[in-house]
Amino acid sequence: MDSSAHKTHDPAEFLAAYDDLLARWPAGTRHDTVATDFGSTRVNSCGPHDGPPLVLLPGGRATSASWFANAAALSRVFRVHAVDLIGDAGCSVPDPSRPVRTVEDLTAWLDAVLDGLGIDRAALTGHSYGGWIALHYALHAPGRVTRLALLDPTQCFAGYRAGYLLHALPMTLRPAAHRVRAFLEWETGGVPPASWLRLQEATAGFPTARPVTGPRPSAAALRSLRTRVLLLVAANSRTHDPHRVAARAAELLPDVETHVLPGVSHHALPYTDPAVTDRRLLAFLSG
Repeated sequence: MDSSAHKTHDPAEFLAAYDDLLARWPAGTRHDTVATDFGSTRVNSCGPHDGPPLVLLPGGRATSASWFANAAALSRVFRVHAVDLIGDAGCSVPDPSRPVRTVEDLTAWLDAVLDGLGIDRAALTGHSYGGWIALHYALHAPGRVTRLALLDPTQCFAGYRAGYLLHALPMTLRPAAHRVRAFLEWETGGVPPASWLRLQEATAGFPTARPVTGPRPSAAALRSLRTRVLLLVAANSRTHDPHRVAARAAELLPDVETHVLPGVSHHALPYTDPAVTDRRLLAFLSG
């Protein structure tokens, strides 16, 4: 029997991998805990204290530390706040008596995070599942989102490819480090940095809540969004059809700027050629 299939979560290994990525963040990065009704939320912040706020939401199980390749460039202009999603892998600690179960719970949680940080309005950026949360939040509270940047968001404009779900199934059903590695190396084409991959492997067996998922935002809701949106699509994404994502967003969003990034996969987008990604983000968010 493959004993690694039943490997339990090792908190020490996870924290070591998490801290290893955080060591690549700018000097002076703060690590704060924000209390919410749904539990305590870890926020890693850097950049000028008087800079305009920028909130970063990671993909599922990626943690806030996954913005290691982008934090330095973004924090030259913005006060960056990268959030560990509540109930997901990371250093946020959910309240078992108040689990996040609905989109409304997620948006209420993010409202509380912004309130705890003293932020009335902020630019909001999300990758993958974090993009799904960011889009729902902008629909919930458009007055609090100055600009919205979505990095290859899932379940926003197109569904998952069947092949992606099939490849993810072994890792989902029997979490183990080697299955996480095999899946990510398949999706990224074998290019993930060792330190990032170590963190992903360490999330195998991480005690997380069932993620809040649901249907894509309705066409009517997307057409009503007046927030300016930047959509960066990974041309090599195996998660969904990138051209369908771009076309659907252009059809439905009133004010969207879209770029399909060549040679980039879904999971690798934040750290593959980060200078290009950061340049796109800074030009849009600072405009």
